[in-house]
Amino acid sequence: MSSSVIKAVFSKTDAALKARLIKYISTRRLLLVVLLLVLIGVPLMPVSSFVVRMIIMAGLYIILTLSLNLITGYTGQLSLGHAAFYAIGAYTSALLSLRSGLSFLVTAPVAALVAAAAALMLGIPALKLQGAYLAIVTLGFNEIVRIVALNWMSLTRGPMGLPGIPNPRILSYTIRSSRDYYYLILGLVLITIIVMYRIINSRIGRGFIAIREDELAAEAMGINTHCYKILSFTIAAFFAGLAGSYYAHFVTYIDPQSFTFEESIQMLSMVVLGGMGSIPGAILGAIVLVVSPELLRFLQDYRMVIYGGVLIVMMLLRPQGLLGGQNKIKAKVVREDEAIRG
Repeated sequence: MSSSVIKAVFSKTDAALKARLIKYISTRRLLLVVLLLVLIGVPLMPVSSFVVRMIIMAGLYIILTLSLNLITGYTGQLSLGHAAFYAIGAYTSALLSLRSGLSFLVTAPVAALVAAAAALMLGIPALKLQGAYLAIVTLGFNEIVRIVALNWMSLTRGPMGLPGIPNPRILSYTIRSSRDYYYLILGLVLITIIVMYRIINSRIGRGFIAIREDELAAEAMGINTHCYKILSFTIAAFFAGLAGSYYAHFVTYIDPQSFTFEESIQMLSMVVLGGMGSIPGAILGAIVLVVSPELLRFLQDYRMVIYGGVLIVMMLLRPQGLLGGQNKIKAKVVREDEAIRG
């Protein structure tokens, strides 16, 4: 076959691939726009306040799951104490609002930064460990935060909790209705998704993924693995603190029982169910595990048994999660394309 014929074949292949890629991107963008318009219009539809509240809680856990997915799914570090940063954010925002009268625009970023600072101080020594050792350290930190909140009576009021947390105020507007809370969490979820997507598709994100795949090889390639793990841990805690701030103002009452080890396990279950290392998977996992207990409420005594059974079956039949493995499929397609071109 002559070189001109070969060039013609490859040019047709390139044109076909480009056309398929453009069609895929256009379809995906169109679906995202439609989905966003539907989400914006949900409170305007004739839906009950219970449904709106369920969507709000799903949005809250989407933020928590996406943040945990960054450290566990993308960087490969097992954390069992994510609820601790959630608690730090909630208590910081609640105390600032109750005692200083600051608005949500101030308390939420401060709460997120305090949670990130706590993660930084914990991460510097703890992230030198791996696997089960890191999991035990983060679990212990979760219990330390809960016990401090339970016993520091002068600050947190211990088991009595913090009641009367004011509604979030943004500039001169005070959020009171379920519709207002819905749009606030929708905005926070969109910000979290955009930031996570930008991080994962950046040089830093590729460093996180390299550490997950082979930490020794990543270090040999010049990646400062310890600093990258600390950065991932700190960013994840920042968004957990932001979610905690929203939660405190949404429920207007918090106590230590809202931030137990079981809460961390629930977040981890959402990441695993949806698919580790997948942003859509983290979103889907959060939605499924928030909505399914409510759908099974009519069973009452057996709903948690069914809930646990579904998780077991899921992990046996599809251990990569509902939407896991997509990145590997894409990488395989790219390698095959490069092999054809080469």
